[in-house]
Amino acid sequence: MPPPSITTTGRHGLADRLAPYAYITPFFAIFAVFGLLPLLFTFYVALFDWNPIGEHVYVGFGNFAHLFDDGRFWNAVRNTISIWVLSTVPQLLGALLLAHLLNHVRLRFAVFFRMTMLVPYITSVAATAIVFSQMFDRDYGLLNWLLGLVGAGPINFTQSVWGSQTMIAVMVIWRWFGYTTLLYLASLQAIPRAIYEAASVDGAGGWRQFLHISVPALRPVIVFTIVTSTIGGLQIFTEPLLVGRATPLTCGPVRQCQTLTLFLFEQAFGQFKFGYGAAIGVALFLLIIALAGLNYLLSTRIRAEKS
Repeated sequence: MPPPSITTTGRHGLADRLAPYAYITPFFAIFAVFGLLPLLFTFYVALFDWNPIGEHVYVGFGNFAHLFDDGRFWNAVRNTISIWVLSTVPQLLGALLLAHLLNHVRLRFAVFFRMTMLVPYITSVAATAIVFSQMFDRDYGLLNWLLGLVGAGPINFTQSVWGSQTMIAVMVIWRWFGYTTLLYLASLQAIPRAIYEAASVDGAGGWRQFLHISVPALRPVIVFTIVTSTIGGLQIFTEPLLVGRATPLTCGPVRQCQTLTLFLFEQAFGQFKFGYGAAIGVALFLLIIALAGLNYLLSTRIRAEKS
């Protein structure tokens, strides 16, 4: 057969070079329309005194100046970071330990138990909030009933700072604990058993195997869960909204569990201060970028020192 012409070869070469870009174009097109443009528009709105039924007055960085002088904003920042720490640290550590134990224990009906661990993840957040509100209720809650058995007085969880934040953190842990555990377990099962057997022969116990085999092998997954937990934890909205049922937008009479997203919703859609709400959204975006980047840098540095 005659050799292909230069023109035909050039067309195939050009198509091969353009094919990868054609495959990823739909993602970036959808991201630009539904992600990038709304983000840029939020930055634009933050520069105005934007009332949906009034005029749009340009104020420059006035909303940001007011934001940093607003005590309610800093209260929301403290509440958000506090709930994030209370919910993320125990969840990740507990999931890591449980995944290590499950990787070394043979269970009957293992697939069934793994499926049940995802039940909290697919359960409605509203239903979860109702159940936990009943459990933590001051007068008829299960937890206060158990405290009464040991002589402790009833605790009004929804009216105190630490009580309401602990209740929200427990809800978040209950919902995401099984999902995170299965992520770690799936990664651990990819480690060859021969490595653990060799470590046992050398005299390494379960704790040393966990520190020197399981944790290093899971480091990429741990970094992933830390970053995603940071992003999700700082954007928490539904749980505090449903906990403060009497005053949902402030999550209590003294804003004891009002997060940044609740504060944003209160200002933008409760008081129709769209410009101020957009400024809160920008501040939240920068906070998430800063904390997620810090977690990533720390995890990368630890990985470099270990290697």
